[in-house]
Amino acid sequence: MQNNRCCIIMAGGVGSRFWPLSRNERPKQFLDILGVGKTFIQQTYERMVKIVPKENILVVTGSIHKELVKEQLPELSDEQILLEPLRRNTAPCIAYATYKLLIKKPDAAVLVAPSDHLVLNEPEFVEVVNECLSYADETKGLVTIGIKPTRPETGYGYIQVNPKKPLADAPNAYKVKTFTEKPNAEMAKVFMDSGEFFWNSGLFIWTLQTIKQELENSLPEVASLFSAGKDVYYTPQEDEFIADAYAECRNISIDYGVMEKAKNVSVFCADFGWSDLGTWGSLYLHSQKDEAKNVVEAKNVLLKDVSSSMIKSTTNRLLVVKELDNFLVVDTKDTLFICPRGNDDEIKDFIGDTLLNKPDYA
Repeated sequence: MQNNRCCIIMAGGVGSRFWPLSRNERPKQFLDILGVGKTFIQQTYERMVKIVPKENILVVTGSIHKELVKEQLPELSDEQILLEPLRRNTAPCIAYATYKLLIKKPDAAVLVAPSDHLVLNEPEFVEVVNECLSYADETKGLVTIGIKPTRPETGYGYIQVNPKKPLADAPNAYKVKTFTEKPNAEMAKVFMDSGEFFWNSGLFIWTLQTIKQELENSLPEVASLFSAGKDVYYTPQEDEFIADAYAECRNISIDYGVMEKAKNVSVFCADFGWSDLGTWGSLYLHSQKDEAKNVVEAKNVLLKDVSSSMIKSTTNRLLVVKELDNFLVVDTKDTLFICPRGNDDEIKDFIGDTLLNKPDYA
């Protein structure tokens, strides 16, 4: 394990598509939605310490979640937990962590990872990421990881490559042709059938110097805001500085702000059992099912003529469900949520901030 490698874990989302379990006060990354005894962020951290030293890991999260991070990842010091006063998407998050790391690790290669993704084959994941880190360090380019699609998924972004032209020094990697936003069902099938498109995993690998230069080229106003903090990072003045910076910073993703504009971008294509588990539907796909194709996670439940549905409860009350097909039923202390399973991707737009901000009893 190389001491000059770092990891930025992005843990600032609210996981609104997993409402009513995921709330602003305790979002998806801090929940054990898989029922394995560990939360998403704990599983992510355990993967990362197999690749980089634990002291080289930063977690970027919302200010209100500082205590949750400390509780779930007690090995982290306070200076390893970066607090965002406002949600400003992934580019400001990465810029903040980048300019802070530059103070102590200016020559480091860095892995940027979401905190709430599923990886089933961890040895393969570790091998691929180590290969990407070495490649990024050698070439000084931007690297991302694409996942071979197994279905025409409309919930993921895609990366297009020329499959006939792999990189000479990395046969499973290609130069990126285009980044594409989430497609409709018809276009997703075209993407999959073409063999040119891979799912965008949201994993990024580069050196600090490379991403610094790319931020200055493509997002100079964002780079300027966070580079101005070089004398206050790791000091008591950091929180005040960051509050001011985020108040001025626009909301923009690293994909749109940097990756789609940069010239030297490569994608390593892999298959390590990945899913971003962004919706109840994606959780259903990766969960164990009974003979009626139901996923049932409840202490006290009675089902009759129920099929292809997901029933999840965090309470002890009896759930009696009859004659449902392809439905989602989620029961928490303060909420009972029922909807067709195919519509759960619309939860974010449906509930709005009012319901997401209700007290979290899950």
